[in-house]
Amino acid sequence: MNRMHDKDRIAVIGSGSWATAIAKILLLNNERINWYMRNPGNIDYIRQFHHNKKYLSSVYFDTGRISFFNDLEEVISRSDILIFAIPSAFLKGLLAQADFKLDNKLVVSAIKGIIPEDNLTIAEFFNRYYNVPFDRIGIITGPCHAEEVALERLSYLTIASKTEKQALRIASCLENHFIRTVISEDIYGTEYAAVLKNIFAIASGICHGLGYGDNFQAVLISNAIREIKRFLDHTYPSKRAINSSAYLGDLLVTAYSQFSRNRAFGVMIGKGYSVRSVMLELNMIAEGYYSTSCIKEINRKHNVNIPITDTVYNILYEGISPAIEIRLLTDQLE
Repeated sequence: MNRMHDKDRIAVIGSGSWATAIAKILLLNNERINWYMRNPGNIDYIRQFHHNKKYLSSVYFDTGRISFFNDLEEVISRSDILIFAIPSAFLKGLLAQADFKLDNKLVVSAIKGIIPEDNLTIAEFFNRYYNVPFDRIGIITGPCHAEEVALERLSYLTIASKTEKQALRIASCLENHFIRTVISEDIYGTEYAAVLKNIFAIASGICHGLGYGDNFQAVLISNAIREIKRFLDHTYPSKRAINSSAYLGDLLVTAYSQFSRNRAFGVMIGKGYSVRSVMLELNMIAEGYYSTSCIKEINRKHNVNIPITDTVYNILYEGISPAIEIRLLTDQLE
């Protein structure tokens, strides 16, 4: 394992379950980390009780090795590697409140989502709005639920970057006895696959809520990976192994796992709950909800055949009955 030994100053931006899991991982390899949380009350709680009150509360933190910040400008200025782990819907608003420069910073996205309204992935967003070149952007993806990280169950992360040097730099921060890393150059493909798989996890949940069984779920997900491949091949052709963990693996765990918030979101929709009531009930962001609208809009230009995405869109945004839409979808699957 290639340890950093404090060479880079690393910051986690966010306070949710994935941010908490990443902080846990980083402290196994690094003497200190910086951790930004918007709410100073959360910082005070962790300092006093050594765990995150709302997320992964079983994870103990040695707070003497953590520098906490609720000033975004300050944490950016004091860090070399910035790992963003907040819901994509909140990223633009958070950054707009601060005045900072990202010169020479390595910007890393652990956000499996897309910026609403702009219809940009996180890498595209930082490149367009903050002039961060793609060779200074990294992506953390793969089938890795925060809850299993808390339990130190063996997990694999894919680190995507345009340059191997930067990918290895990020990987060395993260790899340990229960986290293994895989390197990829496919920033575009890994990000969009992560966006799409959340939509398909909602579809999987809807079908479960409607009473469809495992046999149908297998057909749905086998069609979903082909939908990902069609979209990626049309929008950004590249030599990518679509059956690898960053694509198929992430899709499978998000569609089937008990820890998947997108699947849970879909289950409740399938059982007849409204979108608003589901959001209130879960009290967590399901990235797939926003992703569905964004991908639908992006695809108006490309006109790729994405029937599962179209079905989820019709249910969530057009208010069409889940039972009717899924029944129509069954005629389009193979």
